[in-house]
Amino acid sequence: MLPRLTLPPSGAVLAGLCAVFIVPGLTGHDLWKTQDAIALGIVHGMAVSGDLVVPRIAGERWLYDQPLYHWVALGFGWALKSVMQFHAAARLASGTFVAAAFVLIYAAARDWSDDVDTRRTTASAALLILLGSIGLLVHAHEALPELASLAAMSGALAALPFAARRPLLAGAAFGAALGLAFLAATWIAPIALAVAVALAHLACLEWRTRSGAVFLLVALAVTVPVALSWPLALSLRSSAAFEEWRAILELREATAPENFRHFVSTASWFTWPAWPLALWSAWSLRRRLGEPRLFVPGVTVALMIAGFIAWGPPQDENFVPLLAPLALFAAYGIFTLRRGAAAALDWFGALSFAFFAGLVWLGYIAMLTGVPGPMARNFSRMAPGFVLHLRPLELVFALLLVLAWVYLVFFTDGSPLRSVARWAGGIVLLWGTFAALWMPWVDYQKSYRSVAIALRAKLPAGTHCLAERFLGVSQAAALDYHGGIRTQSFDVLKPSACPVVLVQGSPKEEFAPLASSTVHWVKLADVGRPGDRSERYRLYRLQR
Repeated sequence: MLPRLTLPPSGAVLAGLCAVFIVPGLTGHDLWKTQDAIALGIVHGMAVSGDLVVPRIAGERWLYDQPLYHWVALGFGWALKSVMQFHAAARLASGTFVAAAFVLIYAAARDWSDDVDTRRTTASAALLILLGSIGLLVHAHEALPELASLAAMSGALAALPFAARRPLLAGAAFGAALGLAFLAATWIAPIALAVAVALAHLACLEWRTRSGAVFLLVALAVTVPVALSWPLALSLRSSAAFEEWRAILELREATAPENFRHFVSTASWFTWPAWPLALWSAWSLRRRLGEPRLFVPGVTVALMIAGFIAWGPPQDENFVPLLAPLALFAAYGIFTLRRGAAAALDWFGALSFAFFAGLVWLGYIAMLTGVPGPMARNFSRMAPGFVLHLRPLELVFALLLVLAWVYLVFFTDGSPLRSVARWAGGIVLLWGTFAALWMPWVDYQKSYRSVAIALRAKLPAGTHCLAERFLGVSQAAALDYHGGIRTQSFDVLKPSACPVVLVQGSPKEEFAPLASSTVHWVKLADVGRPGDRSERYRLYRLQR
């Protein structure tokens, strides 16, 4: 008989589970649109220009993202450029921030737990709920600035348990983490947490002390200079760039009803299973919501939701920082979860992940052997020209994942933690299997490397400038990174100023740069990604 797995798991088991989730698929693919290519394009721009203050993509200013993630990614890229590709090394920043978020959310739940006997269980629950969130399944392996915000929010939450006992140290740590959250991504997350903590010092009796006032003052004194460091440097470098960034910061990209519809439709799966567990925590522990450990993350989640609905923008990745307070709040209700609800989550997860992991294996067999025929033909149609080769190490890794997951399902002792542990194990199984078996096929379709090389080869000799029409930001970043292709805006009034034009369009429609009887354009290239039915890249030269 195999030994049974007891819960909560040891630190080594948790660390291994996190590593198996983070590492596969992190470095083994090219730039993917949209956010992955944008972030790595910014990092590449910093490496080429040496400018760490003004983010740029293919030479053009890009001020929609704060630079904390890009600074860290640039450090990885420079440090490891001799042993791996620059984009792969830079994307290690994502793994670092996700690992930091796991460690810090574990510490926050452990140190805020009032029962010594259940501290490890609560801490493990918070980590497993965060790891098991569906929204992290792919985003944790992309170059995403919001991952830095997730780590910073987790760090700020980890400092709060010491607010009453060590106000100076805790205030400084909380302020630094909050300031870094401002430098990472959306301002909604740090503002919501700051307001929640301020309200907690009014609503929670144990924080209404002189130590609480000291904590707030120290936190404010540290947060402000950290948060304003980059905006101040930007304003000193270029007042025009600063005004552009401020306008972007104040911009509301959608209406409240549109943001609400997006939140309901996206957050319902993105934050699963954290949100139903958080609702149960709010109900089952409603008489204890005045405690700081419940008040702060609960109010933070509510304020963040209100901010997303009121302000937007409606983008999936903005929900990544929400996972930190949501997972922490959900963890405290794990002990009061009804047995039937826990069993439902347990077996729903087991059956769902068994089904989807089975599909991944079936697809892999079809790509490798051609059987079953209809599925193999579908894969070939989506990625024409792709040939999958057997990679023994990846195959063994995927088989070991299956064995480990079967062990987790059938040899785990009963515990309040078992449902979320099996769910997190299913997430690791699904992503690890996908990354090991399907990553070459997915990267073959998503990579812009072949497009950049083909366009570069078709550029006329001596081309001094290249204009663009309808070229997307992420596409510009990928073409610049893979082929050194940089474009400028096309001048309709002066087409001869830049006689070579790159046009992005659909396969069914031909977009000439300029429809005019006096100007004639010759098409030099018409390329696209393998199997991509929505994007074509056409290169034109002005016929003189």
